[in-house]
Amino acid sequence: MKFESPRIRITDYFEAAAGDMLSAARGQGLEGVVAKRKASRYEAGKRTGSSAKYRLNSGQELVIGGYIPGAHGVDAIVVGYYRGEDLIYVARVRDGFVPASRRQVFTRLKPLLISKCPFVNLPERHKGRWGEG
Repeated sequence: MKFESPRIRITDYFEAAAGDMLSAARGQGLEGVVAKRKASRYEAGKRTGSSAKYRLNSGQELVIGGYIPGAHGVDAIVVGYYRGEDLIYVARVRDGFVPASRRQVFTRLKPLLISKCPFVNLPERHKGRWGEG
């Protein structure tokens, strides 16, 4: 099966100095580089320290416009950016949270609840491609 996407490029293996690889990726306008020690093994779901991600693109400042509650407080935060006066929905973010930080974020967000959705472009409620709403 051939994988095709205008947003993701699957590349061959490259063995190069980190500086050379980053310069080449930057020159092509790529988002970043994922690197791994040649002798290390890939272990799904584990962060072993043998791989690294180098982000090259400029970031976008986002604001929290809501959250999705979960068993440990916050399951995900809902983020967007301002275009003039309008808050534009971008995504739900779940990565990087552990149970303790989920509770801390929930404690800080709960008093800020409002009854009206702050986003001008509500995300669709139906199931998405990956089975999530």
